[in-house]
Amino acid sequence: MESLALYIHWPFCAAKCPYCDFNSHVRDRVDHAGFAAALRAELAREAARASRRPLSSIFFGGGTPSLMQAETAAALIDDATRLFDPLPDIEITLEANPTSVEREKLREFRAAGVNRVSLGVQSLDPAALTFLGRKHDAQEAIRALAFAREIFPRVSFDLIYARPGQPESAWRAELRQALALAADHLSLYQLTIEPGTQFATLHARGAFRLPEGEEAARLYDATAEEAARFGLLRYEVSNYAKPGAESRHNLAYWRYGDYLGIGAGAHQRLTMPDGTLLAARRHRAPEEWLARVQRDGHAVTEEEALSPQDRAREALLMGLRLAEGVDPARIAARSLLPFDQAVDLRMLDALEGEGLLAWRDGRLVATADGLLRLDALLPVLLR
Repeated sequence: MESLALYIHWPFCAAKCPYCDFNSHVRDRVDHAGFAAALRAELAREAARASRRPLSSIFFGGGTPSLMQAETAAALIDDATRLFDPLPDIEITLEANPTSVEREKLREFRAAGVNRVSLGVQSLDPAALTFLGRKHDAQEAIRALAFAREIFPRVSFDLIYARPGQPESAWRAELRQALALAADHLSLYQLTIEPGTQFATLHARGAFRLPEGEEAARLYDATAEEAARFGLLRYEVSNYAKPGAESRHNLAYWRYGDYLGIGAGAHQRLTMPDGTLLAARRHRAPEEWLARVQRDGHAVTEEEALSPQDRAREALLMGLRLAEGVDPARIAARSLLPFDQAVDLRMLDALEGEGLLAWRDGRLVATADGLLRLDALLPVLLR
């Protein structure tokens, strides 16, 4: 039986960053007891539907889950490891910001059972931190990283690059500083303009421009080069790790495994006993989510059985992000379609000829050029 991943969403943040389009909300007061009880209720419901399965990972995301009470995390970890069969090396990740207030809570989360922390550093440049709307400074981030490495066996952190006016030389210098502080994993994201964000409004007004085209591609290539110097290899479009330190939770998504998602706005993919793959989504607004869980035991607003074509599309969409690519047998098993019915083989040959896709050890992979054009490849590749 395939293992299962569990995502738990905490929707609250101390402030809304101008680039962020995640389901995050700022509130003066939070009903911690109410949200804890509701999360546990949704988890119990989904566990009953999923049946007892091996559990490979738990991921507390957000929002800013380090703002939840550590006892909430402890209760959810206890529930999950009781309702499922945790693997001996289960990965339990908490996202946190490197502010001094949150740093002091890290020991409590470690005691609760968290064994991996992911810090939202975003930059080590003071001006960039101001531009990105972050509430910590570079020294706070450095201290938080050092503190986290003392407490957790596994530490990751995020950086955002391709910022306005960021030359390649400056990014390389900043990245080297970060890599010297890194433990085993880094998420390095190119800044993009997401609809509905404050940056989208400012960008539309011409307040700033972002690197594009060849300029952005050079920054992307420089990112991989610098990470490799420190032994961190790109295993996914934006994620770098020492061999064996890849995020097991995120690999469950990219390898198109089953995962549960509880909390406001959370998504999930769950295979039922008859082979049906159900896609579900929960209400996004925290207060409405809470009211629905208290009333109905869950806040699912959409649930549908995915067609074989939808499964193939999602499996390729996720899998081609990985350096390892996708196994045609895996696509067929998860989509219930033979590989040659899931993809347009003539288009596949054409994309190979253009150097955008390739076969390596029986797996279909996106080349370096293909990774930069994934969004354009998939619509023409799929039948």
